[in-house]
Amino acid sequence: DKYRGLDRYEARRRIVEDLEVEGLLEKVEDHRLMVPRGDRSHAVVEPYLTDQWYVKIAPLAEPAIRAVEDGRIHFVPENWSKTYFEWMHNIQDWCISRQLWWGHRIPAWYDEAGNVYVGHSEAEVREKNGLGDIPLVQDEDVLDTWFSSALWPFSTLGWPERTPELETFYPTSVLVTGFDIIFFWVARMIMMGLKFMGDVPFREVYIHGLVRDAHGQKMSKSKGNVLDPIDLIDGIDLEALVKKRTTGLMQPQMAKQIEEATRREFPKGIPAFGTDALRFTFAALASTGRDIKFDLKRIEGYRNFCNKIWNAARYVLMNTEGHDTGLGDASITLSLPDRWIRSRLQAVIDAVREQLEQYRFDLAAQALYDFIWHDYCDWYLELSKPVLNDPEASEAAHRGTRQTLVRVLEHWLRLLHPFMPFITEEIWQRVRPLAGTEGETIMLAPWPASDEAQRDPAAEREIEWLQQFIMGLRRIRAEMDIAPRKPLPVLIQGWTERDRERYRETRPFIEFLARPESITWLEPNEQPPESATALVGDMKLLIPLAGLIDTEAELARLDKEINKLRQQVERAQKKLANDGFVRKAPPTVVEKERVRLREHQRALAELEAQAERIRAL
Repeated sequence: DKYRGLDRYEARRRIVEDLEVEGLLEKVEDHRLMVPRGDRSHAVVEPYLTDQWYVKIAPLAEPAIRAVEDGRIHFVPENWSKTYFEWMHNIQDWCISRQLWWGHRIPAWYDEAGNVYVGHSEAEVREKNGLGDIPLVQDEDVLDTWFSSALWPFSTLGWPERTPELETFYPTSVLVTGFDIIFFWVARMIMMGLKFMGDVPFREVYIHGLVRDAHGQKMSKSKGNVLDPIDLIDGIDLEALVKKRTTGLMQPQMAKQIEEATRREFPKGIPAFGTDALRFTFAALASTGRDIKFDLKRIEGYRNFCNKIWNAARYVLMNTEGHDTGLGDASITLSLPDRWIRSRLQAVIDAVREQLEQYRFDLAAQALYDFIWHDYCDWYLELSKPVLNDPEASEAAHRGTRQTLVRVLEHWLRLLHPFMPFITEEIWQRVRPLAGTEGETIMLAPWPASDEAQRDPAAEREIEWLQQFIMGLRRIRAEMDIAPRKPLPVLIQGWTERDRERYRETRPFIEFLARPESITWLEPNEQPPESATALVGDMKLLIPLAGLIDTEAELARLDKEINKLRQQVERAQKKLANDGFVRKAPPTVVEKERVRLREHQRALAELEAQAERIRAL
């Protein structure tokens, strides 16, 4: 007892002295070891034996293991069930008491003699044990946070009472969580649900990755690399961001380093991206089970997507508000692009539904992005203009295109709503009456279902031919640096009667989007002049180069690009010829350099061939 109450360091000194006095001390040696310290107090942390409360876990774990083995609970992705089983088969008894200020108190009371009484309340303990008015003190420990959290699926619904909410919502369908708490939370909810409710708490467990910073580091306040979603939504200036990241640190000595890193990574602070762009970014990055490297460039790209959506809606409203959108009994005529986009809509409805059912939010987001940006905005809106702007087109044709504009828009707004709730609601409120859709809010609108009657494979084949034709001419313009509005004479070689028929059907769209000066169909044996070439299936589009470009200026530009690429090729070849680099660098780095070399070589060959064609003019 003579050491009781002493400071630990003083107690150690006296113990050594007493051992020496008794002749029991052989020698004293320095021993270097890692000394653990508290994050906040920096005090040395010592092992300390205490009495704790435990739960015998095996009787709870066995039914929880069977629930996953027999398929009552399914992990997505499936491979995480292996992690679950590994933990559950090697589980140890659970220490559930914690020495914290906050939490559910351990339901145990002590009398002055140290006897312990357990019950639902102090009153129950006194009545059950006949304790009368003797003094009782409740255990000061609280339950482990994960013990309390394990009760969440049913305790939040009124349990232990059999409430209507409990009857309706237990068990629920799916739990969405991170892989790092499969054991701490998921397994314990399953164990508690089976014990107290007699059924599993959920049928599926969707495991998502962790959101990391752009360098792949786990976000933590101590590292100062946390990105607050509110700052991404509303934006924050640099000084406010620095203050936010360096205030209240557990390790204040890290403040300077965190400030320097913040100023380097966000020299202008963080711009406002909006909620919709942030939500869509998370969905697009949510590959199953993989961690997310959060890069501001991605959210910037999806903010641009929001702008694209807004501008598309403005175009549609400008051309449909105050006009007949086919809500009455008047006849409508659908153009080829109208039939095509309606058919493409059915495909994207099915694709999004299928990917969401499989928890592939990234693929669902990508399907929507591709359809909205490329099919609807880049192609259909442009293809609608020749119809709407044609004074000779019938009113039925105008009506058909307006109807298609608003109905397809209204459908994909509903598909997009779970990803981008705010912009879709805003636009839907104006589009809804034009599309003939009822309802107060898009949130309660029915989920789109595909209509097989609107699938049109023939229209999709025709538009694919049209797209190849237009993109071929655009590619030639880009490669030869020809102004977009400069009319081009087009020669067509290797054509079939079906190609000529397709051209006749799509001529207004080709003339509007590709701006050919003329179209000449070459006979089989007719030799064309030196031309730039693009393929449409087996058919060739030829653009005679003579007189279209400034030969000397274009050759000078190409020579400059060729010399630059030759230098890059030479540098890459020297690097890969260096045995030390190939042996010592990580394989991914070496492969990246090889890919870069191949890309430079391919680009160099293309530019050299282009220069030769121009010299031959």
